[in-house]
Amino acid sequence: MPTVSNPRSDPAKRAAAYATFRPRRSRIVSIVAAVATVVVFAIVGIQVPRGGENGWSGQDSVALVVFGVAIALFLLRYALVHAKPTESGLHVQNLISSRDIPWAEIVNVQFGGGPPWLILELADTETLSVMAVQRSDGDRAMAEAQRLAALVDAHNHTARDD
Repeated sequence: MPTVSNPRSDPAKRAAAYATFRPRRSRIVSIVAAVATVVVFAIVGIQVPRGGENGWSGQDSVALVVFGVAIALFLLRYALVHAKPTESGLHVQNLISSRDIPWAEIVNVQFGGGPPWLILELADTETLSVMAVQRSDGDRAMAEAQRLAALVDAHNHTARDD
Protein backbone atom coordinates (compact mmCIF):
# COMPACT_ATOMS: atom_id res chain seq x y z
CA MET A 1 0.00 0.00 0.00
CA PRO A 2 1.46 3.41 -0.88
CA THR A 3 2.20 5.65 2.04
CA VAL A 4 1.52 9.32 2.31
CA SER A 5 3.61 10.13 5.38
CA ASN A 6 3.30 13.89 5.14
CA PRO A 7 1.42 15.05 2.04
CA ARG A 8 2.29 18.67 2.85
CA SER A 9 6.09 18.28 2.78
CA ASP A 10 6.98 17.93 -0.94
CA PRO A 11 4.91 19.91 -3.50
CA ALA A 12 5.21 17.22 -6.21
CA LYS A 13 4.19 14.42 -3.84
CA ARG A 14 1.42 16.59 -2.47
CA ALA A 15 0.04 17.24 -5.97
CA ALA A 16 0.10 13.50 -6.75
CA ALA A 17 -1.47 12.56 -3.41
CA TYR A 18 -4.23 15.17 -3.68
CA ALA A 19 -5.06 14.56 -7.36
CA THR A 20 -8.77 14.25 -8.09
CA PHE A 21 -10.12 10.70 -8.27
CA ARG A 22 -12.06 10.02 -11.50
CA PRO A 23 -13.23 6.79 -13.13
CA ARG A 24 -11.69 6.10 -16.52
CA ARG A 25 -13.73 3.46 -18.39
CA SER A 26 -17.21 4.49 -17.26
CA ARG A 27 -16.36 8.11 -18.09
CA ILE A 28 -15.37 7.20 -21.65
CA VAL A 29 -18.41 4.93 -22.07
CA SER A 30 -20.80 7.62 -20.82
CA ILE A 31 -19.40 10.29 -23.16
CA VAL A 32 -19.49 7.97 -26.18
CA ALA A 33 -23.02 6.81 -25.31
CA ALA A 34 -24.21 10.41 -24.88
CA VAL A 35 -22.84 11.47 -28.27
CA ALA A 36 -24.25 8.34 -29.95
CA THR A 37 -27.66 8.96 -28.38
CA VAL A 38 -27.85 12.52 -29.70
CA VAL A 39 -26.70 11.43 -33.16
CA VAL A 40 -29.18 8.52 -33.37
CA PHE A 41 -32.13 10.58 -32.10
CA ALA A 42 -31.24 13.43 -34.48
CA ILE A 43 -31.00 11.08 -37.47
CA VAL A 44 -34.29 9.41 -36.62
CA GLY A 45 -35.92 12.82 -36.03
CA ILE A 46 -34.76 14.01 -39.45
CA GLN A 47 -35.54 10.79 -41.34
CA VAL A 48 -39.07 10.07 -40.13
CA PRO A 49 -41.73 10.78 -42.74
CA ARG A 50 -43.68 13.97 -42.15
CA GLY A 51 -47.25 14.82 -42.95
CA GLY A 52 -49.95 12.55 -44.25
CA GLU A 53 -51.98 10.06 -42.30
CA ASN A 54 -49.07 8.12 -40.74
CA GLY A 55 -46.39 10.82 -40.77
CA TRP A 56 -44.95 12.89 -37.96
CA SER A 57 -45.17 16.61 -37.61
CA GLY A 58 -42.12 18.85 -37.31
CA GLN A 59 -42.91 19.21 -33.62
CA ASP A 60 -42.68 15.44 -33.15
CA SER A 61 -39.22 15.43 -34.71
CA VAL A 62 -38.05 18.26 -32.49
CA ALA A 63 -39.49 16.51 -29.42
CA LEU A 64 -37.61 13.33 -30.36
CA VAL A 65 -34.31 15.22 -30.63
CA VAL A 66 -34.96 17.03 -27.32
CA PHE A 67 -35.66 13.67 -25.68
CA GLY A 68 -32.36 12.34 -27.05
CA VAL A 69 -30.52 15.37 -25.64
CA ALA A 70 -32.17 14.80 -22.24
CA ILE A 71 -30.98 11.19 -22.22
CA ALA A 72 -27.49 12.34 -23.24
CA LEU A 73 -27.39 14.88 -20.40
CA PHE A 74 -28.23 12.15 -17.90
CA LEU A 75 -25.52 9.92 -19.37
CA LEU A 76 -23.02 12.76 -19.04
CA ARG A 77 -23.66 12.86 -15.28
CA TYR A 78 -21.51 9.71 -15.13
CA ALA A 79 -18.63 11.67 -16.65
CA LEU A 80 -18.85 14.24 -13.83
CA VAL A 81 -18.40 11.71 -11.01
CA HIS A 82 -15.27 12.51 -8.96
CA ALA A 83 -13.76 12.71 -5.49
CA LYS A 84 -11.51 15.65 -4.62
CA PRO A 85 -9.21 15.35 -1.60
CA THR A 86 -8.37 18.58 0.24
CA GLU A 87 -6.49 19.44 3.42
CA SER A 88 -9.72 19.30 5.40
CA GLY A 89 -11.40 16.25 3.90
CA LEU A 90 -12.84 14.59 0.83
CA HIS A 91 -15.45 16.08 -1.51
CA VAL A 92 -17.39 13.22 -3.15
CA GLN A 93 -19.51 13.94 -6.24
CA ASN A 94 -21.52 10.85 -7.15
CA LEU A 95 -24.15 10.48 -9.87
CA ILE A 96 -26.91 12.34 -8.03
CA SER A 97 -25.50 13.66 -4.76
CA SER A 98 -22.36 15.30 -3.44
CA ARG A 99 -20.94 15.36 0.06
CA ASP A 100 -17.99 16.81 1.95
CA ILE A 101 -16.49 14.48 4.54
CA PRO A 102 -13.80 15.55 7.04
CA TRP A 103 -10.85 13.15 7.21
CA ALA A 104 -11.60 12.36 10.86
CA GLU A 105 -15.05 11.04 9.85
CA ILE A 106 -13.56 8.37 7.55
CA VAL A 107 -12.85 5.19 9.54
CA ASN A 108 -12.06 2.71 6.75
CA VAL A 109 -11.77 2.41 2.98
CA GLN A 110 -13.27 -0.76 1.44
CA PHE A 111 -12.61 -1.87 -2.11
CA GLY A 112 -13.14 -5.30 -3.56
CA GLY A 113 -15.90 -7.87 -3.23
CA GLY A 114 -19.51 -6.59 -3.51
CA PRO A 115 -20.16 -3.13 -4.93
CA PRO A 116 -18.51 -2.02 -8.18
CA TRP A 117 -16.97 1.04 -6.49
CA LEU A 118 -15.11 2.09 -3.38
CA ILE A 119 -16.99 2.31 -0.06
CA LEU A 120 -16.07 4.58 2.84
CA GLU A 121 -16.98 3.53 6.37
CA LEU A 122 -17.79 6.65 8.37
CA ALA A 123 -17.50 7.29 12.11
CA ASP A 124 -21.30 7.41 12.52
CA THR A 125 -21.53 3.77 11.24
CA GLU A 126 -22.83 5.03 7.90
CA THR A 127 -21.21 4.07 4.59
CA LEU A 128 -20.69 6.20 1.51
CA SER A 129 -20.13 4.96 -2.03
CA VAL A 130 -17.38 6.72 -3.95
CA MET A 131 -18.24 6.13 -7.61
CA ALA A 132 -15.01 7.86 -8.67
CA VAL A 133 -13.06 4.64 -8.00
CA GLN A 134 -14.60 1.73 -9.91
CA ARG A 135 -13.53 -1.90 -10.23
CA SER A 136 -13.94 -1.70 -14.00
CA ASP A 137 -10.69 0.30 -14.08
CA GLY A 138 -8.75 -2.77 -12.86
CA ASP A 139 -5.29 -2.24 -11.42
CA ARG A 140 -5.58 1.53 -11.71
CA ALA A 141 -8.66 1.44 -9.46
CA MET A 142 -6.81 -0.66 -6.90
CA ALA A 143 -3.95 1.86 -6.88
CA GLU A 144 -6.43 4.72 -6.48
CA ALA A 145 -8.16 2.93 -3.57
CA GLN A 146 -4.77 2.45 -1.92
CA ARG A 147 -3.91 6.12 -2.47
CA LEU A 148 -7.17 7.19 -0.81
CA ALA A 149 -6.60 4.77 2.09
CA ALA A 150 -3.10 6.20 2.54
CA LEU A 151 -4.50 9.75 2.59
CA VAL A 152 -7.09 8.77 5.19
CA ASP A 153 -4.41 7.06 7.27
CA ALA A 154 -2.00 10.02 7.01
CA HIS A 155 -4.64 12.55 8.03
CA ASN A 156 -6.01 10.43 10.85
CA HIS A 157 -2.49 9.77 12.22
CA THR A 158 -1.72 13.49 11.99
CA ALA A 159 -4.92 14.30 13.87
CA ARG A 160 -4.11 11.74 16.60
CA ASP A 161 -0.52 13.01 16.92
CA ASP A 162 -1.66 16.62 17.46
